[in-house]
Amino acid sequence: MSDWHKSSYSTGAQNCVEVAEGPTTLIRDTQNRDLGTVGVHASEWTALLDAIRTK
Repeated sequence: MSDWHKSSYSTGAQNCVEVAEGPTTLIRDTQNRDLGTVGVHASEWTALLDAIRTK
């Protein structure tokens, strides 16, 4: 599993999500890290990013 990182579009903002990419991509809220994560299969994460980029 990779390290946690924020989008390059976050520009240091505190109101964003972090992801840890791997076979299962984990997603968490930067302001509520202790509330847990959501995990999705890497292919689902890639599909979401591709859909966002085409909008």
